[in-house]
Amino acid sequence: MERKSLEVESMNHQKLSSAVYDGSVTAVDSVKEDVQETKVVYRGWKVMPFIIGNETFEKLGIIGTLSNLLVYLTSVFNMKSVTAATIINAFAGTVNFGTFVAAFLCDTYFGRYKTLTVAGSLAILLTAAVPQLHPAPCGTASSCSGPSGGQIAFLLMGLGILVVGAGGIRPCNLAFGADQFNPKSGSGKRGIDSFFNWYFFTFTFAQILSLTVVVYVQSNVSWTIGLTIPVVLMFLASVIFFAGAKLYVKIEASGSPLASIAHVITAAIKKHGLKSVEQPWLNLYNYYPSKYANAKLKYTEQFRFLDKAAILTPEDKLDADGKPVNPWNLCTMQQVEEVKCIMRVLPIWFASSIYYLTIAQQMTYPVFQALQSDRRLGSGGFMIPAATYVVFLMTGMTLFIIFYDRVLVPTLKRITGIETGITLLQRIGAGIFFALLSLIISGFVEEHRRTSALTKPTLGLAPRKGEISSMSAMWLIPQLVLAGIADAFGAIGQMEFYYKQFPENMRSFAGSIFYVGAGVSSYISSFLITTVHRMTQNSAGGNWLAEDLNKGRLDYFYFLLAGILAVNFAYFLVMARWYRYKGSDDEETSYETSGDIIKEQDKNKV
Repeated sequence: MERKSLEVESMNHQKLSSAVYDGSVTAVDSVKEDVQETKVVYRGWKVMPFIIGNETFEKLGIIGTLSNLLVYLTSVFNMKSVTAATIINAFAGTVNFGTFVAAFLCDTYFGRYKTLTVAGSLAILLTAAVPQLHPAPCGTASSCSGPSGGQIAFLLMGLGILVVGAGGIRPCNLAFGADQFNPKSGSGKRGIDSFFNWYFFTFTFAQILSLTVVVYVQSNVSWTIGLTIPVVLMFLASVIFFAGAKLYVKIEASGSPLASIAHVITAAIKKHGLKSVEQPWLNLYNYYPSKYANAKLKYTEQFRFLDKAAILTPEDKLDADGKPVNPWNLCTMQQVEEVKCIMRVLPIWFASSIYYLTIAQQMTYPVFQALQSDRRLGSGGFMIPAATYVVFLMTGMTLFIIFYDRVLVPTLKRITGIETGITLLQRIGAGIFFALLSLIISGFVEEHRRTSALTKPTLGLAPRKGEISSMSAMWLIPQLVLAGIADAFGAIGQMEFYYKQFPENMRSFAGSIFYVGAGVSSYISSFLITTVHRMTQNSAGGNWLAEDLNKGRLDYFYFLLAGILAVNFAYFLVMARWYRYKGSDDEETSYETSGDIIKEQDKNKV
């Protein structure tokens, strides 16, 4: 026999327990506890020197290790460029996926925490310092001996330790910094908005130093010395962070948010046969416990199939305080709305993950392009290290962040009336557009570089590559600067978007989902590189991704990526039009309950 839903009037909800949420007031029990709670002191910008200082030195260290890793693998470990690029992308993807596990532990058990990456950096250092841990030097020979199994194993061990360390730092760092601002005050909200911009500014500035000074030492002085610097910097990052330990606002873990998601999905499936209730904002069961970390959410009409998880039936039992006895059978409207928040984010997250293909490629193949371009600077014979050209991506991002925060936002605010100048989705969309533009220009620049190498006098032979084109490597700057601007829009917009749209007790997950998206992008990038290499190596037109770029068609590969990103941009526009922001006036139809007065608000799309 089919179970029937038990429709309860709003007054009956209040009679069940003083802890049952009626839509307008917090539980009576929680009021007493709130009075007894110690007042939280938000120090905001005063503690930023510790948090951002730690981030600066951490990025100097970790990027100092990884930014030149591509050159390290090809020059010290004698790997082919395709193999090295695949390893880098797979490593980046694994690091980013590791953040999801770390975020789960952070939000569920430990709160925001730090994990050191000194050990991983030290292991990479040893592969350069100890001759037995890397192959014999190749010099200018066209054929070199590759690394042994033991050498590869030690290298992978070092990379694996870095995965663990970086996985712990990345999802918690940004959320921890934002926790230092009062989210309920006007100055605190403005501080959070500005913090995202300046946080990214400082660590991109650190990356610039890493990609210039540290990379130069590694490439031109000594790999051993160059890899010692990141180890020391990582230690300093830890010292700076713990120096401010007594000043931080430390948000305690509030239990597994994943369990709540599982409860809602399971209960909705169990009750899929129930008839939907009328006026669900009134008749869905709701219970709001004291000291609950998340803001109260209004009822929304998207994903209405989940509403059935909050239908109270005669079989559902409640504790004396109104809490469900079995959370796998009955959930609250608040829980359902929190799951809806996450489900609304996922289509945007997918589009943003595809967008990051651009950044993944601009961190790898421009290095190989630079190796076969004219890298001389001035008449003194100074040659810019190939890996250093990625610094222009960081420079473009850093300078644009300043322009965006100080000029563009105030100007757009006067035009649009929006506090942040444009909406978060508009910011992400602008990032995807600039990323698309960067790939198109990359294709044309590579076509010009290749044509110059084949039709004009060359500058010599790049070891194990091919002829060096007379085209100046400075022609790579526009595509890298555009990628940096894309990141200033897209990456920062995503982080702020996830932070604000996820439930408050999942903000470490919000940080991790950005990196998981980058991880997905890295794996897709590895798949595309491997697939294109395999499918074109025996084709009549030649291998697109040949070791010698002059014999390949890297420009075709860039245009292929641009086509993928164009489709993704169209998909993003559709999903952005459909999206409704959490708890804002952008919701299509939301409902607020205040005692017996119901306000139905039909909202227009923005």
